Amino acid sequence: MDVSLKVLCGLLLVLQLYGTHTDGQVKKETLLSDKVSQLMDWASRRPVIRMNGDKFRRFVKALPRNYSVVVMFTALQPQRQCGVCRQADDEYQILANSWRYSSAFTNRIFFVTVDFDEGSDVFQMLNMNSAPTFIHFPPKGKPKRADTYELQIRGFGAEQIARWIADRTDVHIRIIRPPNYAGPLMLGFLLAAIGSLVYLRRNNMDFLFSRTTWGFAALSVVLIMTSGQMWNHIRGPPYAHKNPSTGQVNYIHSSSQAQFVAETHIVLLFNAAITLGVVLLLEAATSDMDIGKRKIMCVAGIALVALFFSWLLSVFRSKYYGYPYSFLMS
Repeated sequence: MDVSLKVLCGLLLVLQLYGTHTDGQVKKETLLSDKVSQLMDWASRRPVIRMNGDKFRRFVKALPRNYSVVVMFTALQPQRQCGVCRQADDEYQILANSWRYSSAFTNRIFFVTVDFDEGSDVFQMLNMNSAPTFIHFPPKGKPKRADTYELQIRGFGAEQIARWIADRTDVHIRIIRPPNYAGPLMLGFLLAAIGSLVYLRRNNMDFLFSRTTWGFAALSVVLIMTSGQMWNHIRGPPYAHKNPSTGQVNYIHSSSQAQFVAETHIVLLFNAAITLGVVLLLEAATSDMDIGKRKIMCVAGIALVALFFSWLLSVFRSKYYGYPYSFLMS
């Protein structure tokens, strides 16, 4: 009887432990299902889910979790004067929309934003003092060093962030940008202006056979394209960036993946000055002017090429960290 009683007690204990484990597993699966359902409901209405501290701790930090979360920590309120935050948020919205409306959309990954004024406790919890910052929270474990996006090196373009996400999650997102009609509209105005000019000069079309006219037009197109004007039409960057803490205005973007409008104008000016220097050198070598004027043109051409090429290389060095070569100035 004693042996039978012990066996019976053991069986009851095993059943109790199994039942407790089963109940805990069921509760865990139920909690996970509720979290995923809630996130999917939010994502269906807004691809980028806004969260405060409580939602962040529940849906991003707390277990269980079988999905990845990409969080952009930002400061979008006007009083923060974070122009880069607004630009990064626009690219982040394009990224999230591209994922939400793609045929591969699943609950494997969600896009979240935490604003400083809505979740300052989250910034304190993660010891963060800068924005914008992108962090990937994996389904298991804590974020590693590679789960923090290198914004200063890669830039905040949607394509660059998508490649980083593919490296961390194996989720490939094809970026789909909304159509920008500014370029075709400007092209239409330009063609209309050229057509009007040709119509007004229809009785004298000699200018169409001028090599100088066509050369200047071709050079203008080359300078515009190499300076990044089309990039500005596509991305719509700000003219410059003002640091809210120091008040310093930056006209050159620190990343090789982005640029300001002012930077485009600076590069255009430098390229034009280098081109003018080359033209002066060619004229000095081939023209029939007296030797004194040719010497002046030669010296001016060398000065323009050397000085502005050095400045152009300095701009490139400031954007592409680690580039070893410089000329005249660092």
